[in-house]
Parts: sequence; structure tokens; C-alpha cells
Amino acid sequence: MRYQPRKWRTVAAAMIAFGAAVAAPAVAAAHPSRDGFVYVNDNAAGTNTVAAFVRHPDGGLTPVPGSPFNAGGAGSGAALASQGAIQVSSDGRYVLAVDAGSNEISVLRIGRDGALELVPGGVVPSGGAQPVSVAEHDGLVYVANAGAADSNYTGFALTDGGHLRPLAGSTIPLPATAQPGDVLFNRTGTSVIGTRVGTSQIDSFAVTSHGRLIPASGSPFAAQGVGPFGSEFRPTNPHQLFVSNAHNAAGDGTVSAFRVARDGTLSSIGNSPFADQQTAPCWVEISHDGAFLFTVNTGSGNISRYAIAPDGTLTLLGSTQVSSQAGVGAVDARLSTNGRTLYVDESRLDSLGVFAVDGGQLTEQGTVALPTGAAPAGVAVS
Repeated sequence: MRYQPRKWRTVAAAMIAFGAAVAAPAVAAAHPSRDGFVYVNDNAAGTNTVAAFVRHPDGGLTPVPGSPFNAGGAGSGAALASQGAIQVSSDGRYVLAVDAGSNEISVLRIGRDGALELVPGGVVPSGGAQPVSVAEHDGLVYVANAGAADSNYTGFALTDGGHLRPLAGSTIPLPATAQPGDVLFNRTGTSVIGTRVGTSQIDSFAVTSHGRLIPASGSPFAAQGVGPFGSEFRPTNPHQLFVSNAHNAAGDGTVSAFRVARDGTLSSIGNSPFADQQTAPCWVEISHDGAFLFTVNTGSGNISRYAIAPDGTLTLLGSTQVSSQAGVGAVDARLSTNGRTLYVDESRLDSLGVFAVDGGQLTEQGTVALPTGAAPAGVAVS
């Protein structure tokens, strides 16, 4: 199937519907009195589910009535070594979740009250084995499949009705040992990055107008540490990329900073990689203003905080402990849309941690329980 960017699909639809008396309201207007919602891929064995929470003005959470919601596929029931296992589509209408136990991707429609409903025909094969990460930009979707038997990146087009259509010629095979951990777009949708945890390499691609990926010259690039894991483009600069290096020795974790050229070529920024001084920095999140970076240190049970200079160099500000986890257990993290709250999967406690954000400072406000049987993988906000 040929990919057609959503902005052009929207124009076409408007032309077809010319003369209609009333245009459909914007999704954001469906719940103007709410701050939004938070979603967690429960990655539950057997039938997978997605936990949904109402986000309140103070950042606090309460479960959406009916949560958790059936995702249709099957989770793995065990931790996923990945970032981005669940995403909200860029138009705010759908949740996309990986079903690592059944080699599928699920699409669920977001209701006015935050409740989720599986789109008819919304569970589709992921194009490989053990999908662990999904990325979406303007209706273009890429999935990272990490199973040794069929590891790859595979593309889809997300239709206005919420259906995933395989994108012909989009699959990029990976070595059985690659163990991709993250796939993501930059803000403009012109670059795609994938981390190979197993081989300590980083894939970098330019995105064509048809939605296919062109590898940068020299890709995959050698990582600057062992086990490149979580990654994030700077929201204010689509040509700056930050990658955590999770598998260095205890207390020797680092975060790398790269410039990404228009053709996808990576080059190091400053004295990258930058010391984390903790164990297993895995998940990365950056403040919406691009000023601060947070990385969850799963082996140390805390979150490192960095200031980001305009040129992309990092300055370590310190670390904040995550609950009373005896040093281990926190995983994926995501900021609220207003940037004032950071939500962290605290897998050891089967809960979601709520942290107040004040610039580069974090203060844990409490936790909310996740469903019984959850092996949480990913956090998404709307």
C-alpha cells in the first residue's frame, strides 16, 4: 500500500465532503474540561489489556471506568527490553499498543471519557516476531520486531478509520542478535532511529515521501556504550538525538548525544557520551521545552536529571529515587502534555509513579496501582 501523509488525506476527505452542513469537531474539543489521559500497555499474558487513567490538574490519576481495556492480542507477561511499547496517534484519536506475545499490533479508539474501544479489525500482524516498540507520525507507523526468528522494522499506514495497512516494501530485516529496543520519529517525521540493544548499534534512516526508509550512509552506527536502549529526539531540535547506554558496568551508565544530518548520518556532540553515574540507564524522556533530559536507571532504581545546552551537550544535575524499591525496578517514563508531571512504570511495585516536575527537579507525589497480572511496558499520554 502507498503511504499518503494524513495532511493530504485530510484535504482529500474535505474535498469529497464539500457541501456538508457541519464539519466534524476537533478531537481536542471532545473533552475540554479534562486535562487528559494516561495509558499503560499492561503486556499481560494471554489477553493483553491497556490500563487507562484520567489525568487531573495536579497530575494525579484515577482509573477510567472500565479500565483495563481489552487490547485483543496477547502480551508476553514479562518485562520488555524496549521503549515505546504504546503510543497515542498524533491526531489524538487512537492508542497503538504492541502485543509481544502474539506478534501483533492493536489499535484502540479513544472515547470522550478516555475509555478505549478496540477498532473493528484493529489487531493486525506486526510483520515479524515479538513487536516491542511502535512509532507513529502523521499516519505513518513503524514497528520494531525483536524476535530472533524474524527481527525487523516494518511500516504501516494508519487510516482515518484507525486501521493499520501494511506498507509494501517497507520491511527492513535485522540480524537475529540485533534485539531492537526502540524505534522513533523526529518531530518533523523526516528521520527514524532504531536502537539495537543486542549488538550495540544505532540504525538511522531518512523518510521518503512514500513513507519508506532510506538507511543513512554508514548505518548502523556504532553506539558510544554497551546496549543502546532508550532514545529521544529533542522536541525543539529535530536534528539532536539522545540515546541511553544501558549495559555498561554497574555505576558506569552513560547518555549519548548525536547530531542527525538530513540524510540520517550521526555525528557525536561535544564530549559525548555523558556520565550518568548510575546503573542501567534505560528509558529517556525530554522536557517539552527541550531544556532537560530524564533517564530512568533501572538497575539503581532512580532517575537521572540533566540540563541540555543549546548545542546538545548535557550537564548532570543529580538523581531522584523512585519509591522504596531497594534499588531496582523502574522502567518506562512519559511526561504529561503540560510537562508538569512525569509518569514512571514502577514494575516491581506493579504501579505507576507520579512525579511533579519543576524545571530539572523531580518530586514523587505517590503511585497508582496497575491491574493484576500486568507486566507494564510503555506509558502514553493524551
